[in-house]
Amino acid sequence: MFTRSPGFTYKNNELHCDAVSINKLAKKFGTPLYVYSATAIRERYRTLERAFHHVRHTLCYSVKASSNLSILRLLAGMGAGFDIVSGGELERVRRAQKKALKKVVFSGVGKTAAELKLALSSGILLFNVESEGELALLAECAANLRKTAAIALRVNPDVPAETHPYISTGLREHKFGVRIANARELCRRARDKHLRVTGVSLHIGSQIGDVAPFHLAMERAVDLAQQLVSDGHHIRFIDAGGGLGISYSSAAPVDFSDLAHRYAEAVTEPLLRMKKPLPHLLLEPGRSIVAPAGALVTRVLYLKQNGNKHFTIVDAAMNDLIRPALYSARHEITPVNLHDRNAKKIQSDVAGPVCESGDFLARDAMLSAVEPGENLCVLDAGAYGMSLASNYNSRLRAAEVLVEGARVRLIRRRETVKEMLQSEAACL
Repeated sequence: MFTRSPGFTYKNNELHCDAVSINKLAKKFGTPLYVYSATAIRERYRTLERAFHHVRHTLCYSVKASSNLSILRLLAGMGAGFDIVSGGELERVRRAQKKALKKVVFSGVGKTAAELKLALSSGILLFNVESEGELALLAECAANLRKTAAIALRVNPDVPAETHPYISTGLREHKFGVRIANARELCRRARDKHLRVTGVSLHIGSQIGDVAPFHLAMERAVDLAQQLVSDGHHIRFIDAGGGLGISYSSAAPVDFSDLAHRYAEAVTEPLLRMKKPLPHLLLEPGRSIVAPAGALVTRVLYLKQNGNKHFTIVDAAMNDLIRPALYSARHEITPVNLHDRNAKKIQSDVAGPVCESGDFLARDAMLSAVEPGENLCVLDAGAYGMSLASNYNSRLRAAEVLVEGARVRLIRRRETVKEMLQSEAACL
């Protein structure tokens, strides 16, 4: 029985999300369809909370991973803070739970004046500043609003992380952060009545499975924090970023509780060496909470063969889930119905209708026999799935449902053609 994710299991040879049949969800809401297990989201959030119980901390969920308001509201209700990278994400947090604005950290290299003013007016917790130019603009915006901005300088610790180059962020050649060697001087320049240096921030990348880079990066952040304290700054926060990876394969399962505790030990060991009172630890998990809690359901349209090459053509495409095309990511794909567990599997590309050779959900996937009209489930799609979806080929964005036990809620209705076109000016 498939049990890698707590939210998705087979019952009587039919895949369920919590207590609800995936086939019933597909029949009611159509496909492509994103399905999330609230049970799994809660479980993984609590696992991280328990791992860091021994230090003062806040889990600031990374909104970009999956930004549906219902998911944000669920996490806010559990006490989560939020890591944002745009004014739009700030508004999502506001609508999810207004009081959660006080636990927002604002990251990102290209914050605009309008976004900075919106965040200042909203009373967020912390700005993770990523350049000297941003420092000057934030001071100007704060002065105009007669506010004081609490800032953490996001430093680039030059720590390599074994991950895809597009999601590695901690080396000196990346656009993120400032050189750690320049941090003290920049903080000295930030002595402005409208700026208050209160933290150190870092983020070395995403989908990282080895905890050693987190430990090394945190050691460098702690060293800098202690130097800033000696310079007279009151360092209240250290933001360790996010990036903890997951296993996308049932052939290589990972005990998330064990990984979370090893991650916590790697991050907090350098922190605990500091003089008390210790800074408040901020963490920015995203993928590790929501990825295994979500799946993309898609219907088989056609089966075709070109020579020895097999193709399973489905109604979901790269506009629904771009990770395989963008990162060469491999998601496990499983039939919703298991007709014969002992049946021979075939090697097939699972491809969508978009007019691109790069439109695939999996290359050379080993699939049990399926027929047109049956449903497949793309697993571990809860992070960077719907949040990266587009209207490419003028395809409509999928619906999303949240399942908790036997309860099902539609949390995003399927987009209509009218909704897709309504913001375009038809001036002929």
